[in-house]
Amino acid sequence: MYRAMLPKMEDYIIALLKVLLASASTPLAKAIKTSGALNVLADVLPEDANPVEPQRLQKDLSRHKEIITKAVSASLLLLLKHFRLNHVYQFEFISQCMFYANCIPLVLKFLNTDMNHFVTGENSIPSLDFPSCVFYIEPPPTPRHTIETEEQMGEDGLQGKLCWRNMFSTVNLLRIIQKLTKWRSPRTMMLNVFKSPPILKKTLKITHWMVHLYVLKLFKQQAKYLGKNWRKGNMKILSSIYQHVRHRLLETFRVI
Repeated sequence: MYRAMLPKMEDYIIALLKVLLASASTPLAKAIKTSGALNVLADVLPEDANPVEPQRLQKDLSRHKEIITKAVSASLLLLLKHFRLNHVYQFEFISQCMFYANCIPLVLKFLNTDMNHFVTGENSIPSLDFPSCVFYIEPPPTPRHTIETEEQMGEDGLQGKLCWRNMFSTVNLLRIIQKLTKWRSPRTMMLNVFKSPPILKKTLKITHWMVHLYVLKLFKQQAKYLGKNWRKGNMKILSSIYQHVRHRLLETFRVI
């Protein structure tokens, strides 16, 4: 696969990032309407300008955007993991392509939106989900997954229902940033340039243990570049890093 993708690796990465940008149901999507970017929902829109069920159509469009975001984020993460297991040079090349294609600022802009609404949004249509869409049966109502309350995860936590599809996409995007910056000091310093600390701190309001784990890993990587004032004002985050993130013997992670 790497041999087939190598001649146009950069084009493939840029194409996937464009699809991810076009599928964002955020102000990012408005920015690309005037730039001639991809219209990922062109085949989904009906020919009739006045649909019978506009609310159902809007929910279906949001559902398609979520599915595209999930697929693209998972594809990028699987490419990184596969090439890392195959050969370290392959991983370095694709990570360099993603870094030069502005993958990190794009993901940070995606995370800088209303993530509370994103991970709790309910845009599923049971009759269109598998296997109901195949057997043409109306599924029985099933309770959605719930996330932990504020009393369990902290005072500023998120309460409500959990959309597993959007939660999966959020975890994938965090893991992509973590893999691109791990053991790479210049790239880790760029996180501070892109003003990632307030964005990641806001992402901690999503009270899910896997989201917290990868956000804390990102904070751990850049903690030594943030300065003493930031560390003194965010001792709660640093305490969580010591409690939940694995440490290595020769690491240079310091909190003071």
